[in-house]
Amino acid sequence: MRQPMLAEGTFSGRVAIVTGGGSGIGFSIAHALATLGASVVIAGRRQQILSDAAAQLHKTGAEVLVQVVDVRHPDQVQRMVDEVQHRFGRIDMLVNSAAGNFRVRAEDLSPNGWRAVSDIVLDGTWFCTQAVGRQMIAAGGGAILNIGTVGAFHGGPLAVHSASAKAGVLAMTKTLATEWGRHKIRVNVLTPGATTDTGAVTQLFPTPEDQQRIASSVPLGRLADRTEIANAAAFLLSDYASYITGDNLVMDGGKWLGRGHLGSSFEPRSC
Repeated sequence: MRQPMLAEGTFSGRVAIVTGGGSGIGFSIAHALATLGASVVIAGRRQQILSDAAAQLHKTGAEVLVQVVDVRHPDQVQRMVDEVQHRFGRIDMLVNSAAGNFRVRAEDLSPNGWRAVSDIVLDGTWFCTQAVGRQMIAAGGGAILNIGTVGAFHGGPLAVHSASAKAGVLAMTKTLATEWGRHKIRVNVLTPGATTDTGAVTQLFPTPEDQQRIASSVPLGRLADRTEIANAAAFLLSDYASYITGDNLVMDGGKWLGRGHLGSSFEPRSC
C-alpha cells in the first residue's frame, strides 16, 4: 500500500466512524485514518468481515471498535452512535461508505431491488449523517464524507437504482453543507471511478475483459487503486481541507471528461 500523504499523527486524538469499513474502499479509508492516528469505528452487517478487518487495523497501533449495524435501520444506527459516544466521548469524522449495487436493466428492476439499494445508499447515509450530525452540532464541529458515483451526475446504463440513490446523496451533501456550516461541520463527497479490488467492480465489471474495457476508456489508462482513494479521503477529512465543504471530488482518471469525444483514436484525420 502507498504511504499516507499527510503528516504522521494528523488525526491523533480524533475518532472516525466508517460505514462499510470492513472491506473495499471503506476499509482502505479506515486504514488510512488509523495509520494517521485516529481511533476508528468500522461498521457493517457481517461480524466476521469486520473482525478480520479489525485485526488488520490493530497492526497500525490504533484503537479499533467494531459495530455490527444495518444502516437501513435508524434504531441500530442510533445505538451505534450512542456506543461510540460512550466509548470515546466524541465523534470527529463520519465516512458513509456502505453501499449496494448490481447490474440490471431498468425495465427489469423489481421494487425489492430498487429498495435494497436505495435503502442502504440514500436512507442509510441519511440515518448515519443525522445521528452523527447531532453529536457534532453539540460538540461544535466535525467532518462528514460521503462516497459517491459518477453515475449520479452523468448517468449510465444498468445502475438506475444506485445512480438515483447516489444523486440523492450528492444533493444531501450540498444541502447540509449550507445548513450545517454555521456549526463548523463540513460535508463533502468523494466520487471514485472504477477501483480495483472492490465490490462495485466485481458486481459491475465481473470479467477481466470488462475491466480492461473500462480501463481503456480512462485517459490515465487504468483503474484506480484503493489507497489513492483513501489518501484523498483523508485529505478531505483533515484540517488541510478546512475551507472545503459541499464539494464533490471526482477521482476517475479523467474518464468523465472524455465522454464527449467522437472516437477512440486521437490521430488527426484529413477533412
